[in-house]
Amino acid sequence: SWRLLYGKQGELLCKSCHSKLRPLTQPGCRRCSRILADLPATFIQNDCCYDCVRWEKQGSALEKNHSLYAYNAYMKELLALFKYRGDYAIVECFAEELRVMLSGIEADYVVPIPLSKERLHERRFNQSEALIQAAGLLPTHLLTRTHSEKQSKKSRKHRMKPATIFQFDTHFSIKNKEIILVDDIYTTGSTLHQAAEILQREGAKSIKSVTIAR
Repeated sequence: SWRLLYGKQGELLCKSCHSKLRPLTQPGCRRCSRILADLPATFIQNDCCYDCVRWEKQGSALEKNHSLYAYNAYMKELLALFKYRGDYAIVECFAEELRVMLSGIEADYVVPIPLSKERLHERRFNQSEALIQAAGLLPTHLLTRTHSEKQSKKSRKHRMKPATIFQFDTHFSIKNKEIILVDDIYTTGSTLHQAAEILQREGAKSIKSVTIAR
């Protein structure tokens, strides 16, 4: 961008690319931000999508997910460049909007969803940690992750019933603390819901999440 000359952050996506992003609009699911207008009436209960109704019945510890954009074809392409092809600079496209969103949510700790050692070696960076840092915040690492099959390779059924993949990995207490989990995509929500469950067991007062896409 031109900020080196003018000292001001400019648009990092051209108008053509920016127009392909689909901001999440209201009314959205009160728990996960999903656009309810995209769903058949049979998949909506009051102001919740059916996925969230099922999570509520399971007693999920995740109070609410906040997302910026719908996960459409262009967002899928953009995040694939970021995560899988190592185009780290793409994180800056979301930095300001993330900063604004995160600043509006009370939290003691902002926690990235961790990668396994194998996945981190493969990608060279944790996309969730990168998002937090781009927003100008300090990530707090509370969880570790065992190596597992990529979520994108799993069926919907297996995503909704995941094996245990996280462990609490810190010596300081999070009792009565408010926590925000950060990840790139909320699909079925299984990753974030499981992470929230681990943190709730350790005494966290509330757990919310922020993602780029839903």
